[in-house]
Amino acid sequence: MDVFDAMGTCRAIRRFTPEPVDDALLERLVWAATRAPSPGNSQGWDFLLVTDVAVKRRLSELVGGRMRAFGASAPPAASAREQRMVEDAIHLATHLHEVPAIVFVCGAPAYPPQAPQLSFVWSAVYPATQNLLVAARALGLGTTLTTFHMTAEAEVREVLGIPPEVQVGAMIPGGWPAVPVGPVRRKPVAAVIHRDRW
Repeated sequence: MDVFDAMGTCRAIRRFTPEPVDDALLERLVWAATRAPSPGNSQGWDFLLVTDVAVKRRLSELVGGRMRAFGASAPPAASAREQRMVEDAIHLATHLHEVPAIVFVCGAPAYPPQAPQLSFVWSAVYPATQNLLVAARALGLGTTLTTFHMTAEAEVREVLGIPPEVQVGAMIPGGWPAVPVGPVRRKPVAAVIHRDRW
């Protein structure tokens, strides 16, 4: 698939078939992620691949309840589309054990080499995350960028054995889409371009 087609149809997928994702495909996604830029080519990223059902079940227990509570306490959605998005996110969080694979995109301070700073972690982690999302779409997989881990971060870190100096930037559930994939909805380019001055 052409990279522009992949970007243009890289819709958030929150429902997946039960079909597993082959390890070779997951490694290919990580390969794509590691082609991303990073500060000073520091490559300060790590990828935690979760496919074990027991681990996924524990993650679902940890974040699912908190997401359900969030949904119950949130103000009413502004539109039916927004309401569906919230419902799908809660469904995903409470059914993580059914998701074929979950990728955690992580990074520790690595730049500048003489005095690594936390602020530079994100400029490595998020380009890698975007590369992974687009590569997954190009391979026919569905994904969505979440920060579900933040709802129970201490417990998630403990379950996964993430060292204290490592930051978790994204939690990406992925698999074969159980819903149609289509174009993303975005503002027109003309609405976001400023030339020479704001």
